[in-house]
Amino acid sequence: MATYELNLPVDDAEVEKLKVGDIVYLNGLVCTARDIAHLKMRELVNNNQPLPENIKGGAIFHAGPVMKKDENGKWYLSVIGPTTSIRMEPHADFIGQQGVKVIIGKGGMGKDTKEALQKYKQVYLQACPGCAVVLAEGIVGSKEPHWFEAGMPEAMWPLTAKHFGPFLVTMDSHGGSRYDDVQKNAQRIAKEIMDSK
Repeated sequence: MATYELNLPVDDAEVEKLKVGDIVYLNGLVCTARDIAHLKMRELVNNNQPLPENIKGGAIFHAGPVMKKDENGKWYLSVIGPTTSIRMEPHADFIGQQGVKVIIGKGGMGKDTKEALQKYKQVYLQACPGCAVVLAEGIVGSKEPHWFEAGMPEAMWPLTAKHFGPFLVTMDSHGGSRYDDVQKNAQRIAKEIMDSK
């Protein structure tokens, strides 16, 4: 297990260094994107329109942040925690096509994501649920949101990260998946229990 501090955007070589079990911190632009933001991005690309942020080489965080405004009317992050990533599984190949290199969320993703991570040289990072306040300390700024009409959690928030994390690599660009390992182990234990009866 190794610890890495990545300065976004990153390239294939930097992603390929990462293996399941490594710890990662991020610096640079991290965009939140949940269900609606993924649909909005697809709509733009399908209509040959540019995305609102340059996410090539960057990070997408499956999260619904709680944002507040200061006395000058500028947005700042209060807390940020991951949302369940498997809902974004249908967008796996699309996100890879856009050049995203780092996906952050919780609960892992499925077969399509596992294939996309290898095809496009990406990595999936697990954000620890329940650490929303700790994670917020790694965000030092925010630009204006995109698609705020969908609501605060569903908007895309372009966040400026500094030593943002820690995140655990649970799916890597080499086909490694902590979730596959857990499932296999659970199946083995279940078989042992059934065979002992």
